[in-house]
Amino acid sequence: MRTLIISGFFTVLALTVGCGGKDKVADPSARAPQTTGTASTNPQEAHGHKKSAHGGIIVEVGRDSYHAEAVFEKGGFLRLYTLGSDETKVQEVTAQPITAYVKAEGDAEAVSFVMRPDPQTGDAQSMTSLFIGHLPKDLVGKKLEVTIPAIKIGSDRFRIAFKSNPVAGDAHGMPDKVEDEAERKLYLTPGGKYTEADVEANGRVTATQKFKGYKAEHDLKPKPGDKICPITLTKANPKFTWIVGGKGYEFCCPPCVDEFVALAKEKPAEIQDPETYRKK
Repeated sequence: MRTLIISGFFTVLALTVGCGGKDKVADPSARAPQTTGTASTNPQEAHGHKKSAHGGIIVEVGRDSYHAEAVFEKGGFLRLYTLGSDETKVQEVTAQPITAYVKAEGDAEAVSFVMRPDPQTGDAQSMTSLFIGHLPKDLVGKKLEVTIPAIKIGSDRFRIAFKSNPVAGDAHGMPDKVEDEAERKLYLTPGGKYTEADVEANGRVTATQKFKGYKAEHDLKPKPGDKICPITLTKANPKFTWIVGGKGYEFCCPPCVDEFVALAKEKPAEIQDPETYRKK
């Protein structure tokens, strides 16, 4: 009988400190600290996580002390939104560049890249709830494993790790086509590095209109010196040229023109000179 009582006690104790039951712990200081964030195979269901606001992956940070939402965007951008213990609440953190390490799933070696603070509207001065980084070009579109060794939230430092799914689009990582109304707004209104003069130089038409009847062919193995598409890094086709910032850029297909023009309008500082987009 004594054995059964002791066994029952430890069973109740194990259930009490399990995930979702942390508020029932009598002495929180007795819990071992947890500083690793992970994403489950089905992140929206793990630990009862609510649906993400931006369609990204909800990542647990420090045993649900905080959360983050990782959003892999077409074009190779990774956004990381910092969230509270309730993942529907925004969590501001000190604006700080953070170093992340990424590798294709199954690879032995990782490559580092920097994610920089990009404060959202409402974030306090010197604080941020969003970080943005650009993935290494040769990893764009692959299934990835990302590790952030240290991010400071309050007075604590946390490690975050999560996996991605391949970027939406076709097998070459091409972005999806922009819808008609959005396409007209994208191409016919200037913004950022995309000027009114560019709109005129491109014939005041959309990419769909300008390239109607042209067939896109994707060469996945450009030779050194070949121009490459700024979005997919496949061989560029001079038939698919678009003027941005007064300069001609060559692409592999019209959807990539969509993506690049949007980037020029939203993040003009990230647009490089056309000669930059050549195979090394």
